[in-house]
Amino acid sequence: MRLILLGPPGSGKGTQAQRLVHRHGIVQLSTGEMLRAAVAAGTPVGLKAKEIMAGGGLVPDEVVVGIISDRIDQPDARNGFILDGFPRTVPQAEALDELLKQKHLKLDAVIELRVNESALLARVEKRAEETRARGEEVRLDDTPEVLTKRLAQYRSLTEPLIHYYSERRKLLTVDGMMTIEHVTREINRILTALGALEPKDHEDHAPKAAKKAAKATMKASKKPAKKVAKSAKKAAKPARKAAKAPSKTKAPKKTVKKAAKKAVKNAASAAKARKGAKTAKKTAKKVTKKRAKR
Repeated sequence: MRLILLGPPGSGKGTQAQRLVHRHGIVQLSTGEMLRAAVAAGTPVGLKAKEIMAGGGLVPDEVVVGIISDRIDQPDARNGFILDGFPRTVPQAEALDELLKQKHLKLDAVIELRVNESALLARVEKRAEETRARGEEVRLDDTPEVLTKRLAQYRSLTEPLIHYYSERRKLLTVDGMMTIEHVTREINRILTALGALEPKDHEDHAPKAAKKAAKATMKASKKPAKKVAKSAKKAAKPARKAAKAPSKTKAPKKTVKKAAKKAVKNAASAAKARKGAKTAKKTAKKVTKKRAKR
C-alpha cells in the first residue's frame, strides 16, 4: 500500500498517517528525516545533499527523489509507505510518478483531508487562548498568524496537486472536519474498496453480517460426525423401504434397484448439504451393500 496524504496544516495528516502505520505495518517517509538519515549514512545522494545544505542552498528535487528512491528500496518499505512532505509541487509529483514507474510500483491513492480553513484558524486561536490561560507560552508555530501564512503557502504550492491527481483518478477526498475516529474509519473504508489493504485488513473491516455468516459456517463444520451420520441414515430410510417392499405393479427388479439407488443418492446429497459429505457417503455405501446382500 503506497499512499500520499494531502491537506493544509492542521488537517490531521500526521495523526492519520501514524494510525495507518501502526495498523497496517507500513512506514511513514518524511523527506526531512530521510535527508538527515542519508547525510548521516554518507550515501552518494546524502553526501551531495550535505554539500548543498552546507552552502545554504535548497536541496533540488532530483536529489530528494534520489533519497526517496534509496529509502523505498529498504526492507521495511516493502509492505508500503506513506509519503510525508513530498510531493509539495506538481514537478515533484511528476518526478515521483517517473520513479515509481521505473521501479514497477504504483501509487494506490492520494487522500485529501479537506477542511474548513476558517474553522482551523478558530481552533488555533482557541488553543492559543487556553495555553495563555494556563500560564504557558504559546508555540511560535501555533498561532493564527503563522497558520495564515502556512495556509497561503499551501494554496499556492501544494493545492495544484489536487487537480493533478484528480486528473489521474488517484485523488480521494475525506472530510477532515469529522472526529479523528470517523476520519480513520473513512480512510480504511476507501482503502478496502480500492483493494489496497491486505486480506487480514479486509477481515478487520468486514461487515457484521459477513462475520456472523462466517461464524455460523465454522460452527456447522464442527458438528459431530455421529449427528451427520444419523441424518444420513434417516434420509436413506425411505430408500431402504423402497428396495425392500414388493412392487404391486410387478416392476422388474432392475427398475426397483435403480429407483432405490437414486433415492440413496438423493439422501447422500442431503447429508452433504449439512457439511458432512464424507460421512454421509460412507453411510449411503453401507446401505447399498446391505441391500445387495439381501
